[in-house]
Formats: sequence, C-alpha cells, structure tokens
Amino acid sequence: MWARIANAVLGIWLMAAPAVLGYGGAARTNDRIVGPIAAAFATIAIWEVTRSVRFVNVALGGWLLLAPWILGHAPAATVNSLVVGALLIGFALVRGTVEQRFGGGWSALLPSHTVPEEHPAGGEPR
Repeated sequence: MWARIANAVLGIWLMAAPAVLGYGGAARTNDRIVGPIAAAFATIAIWEVTRSVRFVNVALGGWLLLAPWILGHAPAATVNSLVVGALLIGFALVRGTVEQRFGGGWSALLPSHTVPEEHPAGGEPR
C-alpha cells in the first residue's frame, strides 16, 4: 500500500511542479495532465481487488521518460520528468501483500459438477 500512496503523492507533485520549479509550455501542460491520472490510478490501486490498475502508472512513467525529448522540455522540467517517471515505474511494480483471492473467472460463477463418491460398502453415494 505504501507504494500506491507514494505514486499518488508523485501525481500530486506533478500537478504542483510547474509552479514550484517555474517552467511552462508543453512541459507544464503534460505534467498537469499526467499528474491527476497517475494520482487517480494509484489511489484506485490501493485496494487489493483493483491492484492491477497500478500498471497504468508504468505506462505513464514510460511516457514521462520519453516526454522531454518529444516535447522539448526545459532543463528543470526534464530532470523532474525523468525522476518522477522512474519513480512511478518503480513504485508501480511493487506488488504488495495478497490477503484474499478475488474473481476466478467463469469457474467462480458456474456450479461445480463433481462426480459423487460411492459409499465404501458399495451403497448410496454421499
């Protein structure tokens, strides 16, 4: 759970970084779009049943690693994008503890068709 919280904080940081570090243009727009998406998916992934959505942050982190060269970021925005992108990927790959199993696909919805066992003395099935 700590890794999801860290990614949510990173998403919030992305929204604030343009004002704090003083950069604008495409880098500011990019961070203000990616930040809330990263924070939202990290928050959703806190719960065990929805933990697999954390992989969206792997894709967002990959984009942040590429964005400085595609969008032409300023030096401060480039460093911020590279550091936050790497951290997003790293924290998104932390699995977390599994306390319950959810789902099971169609087999969980369909009744089990087991063959009844015969009584040891050859009598009625159990």
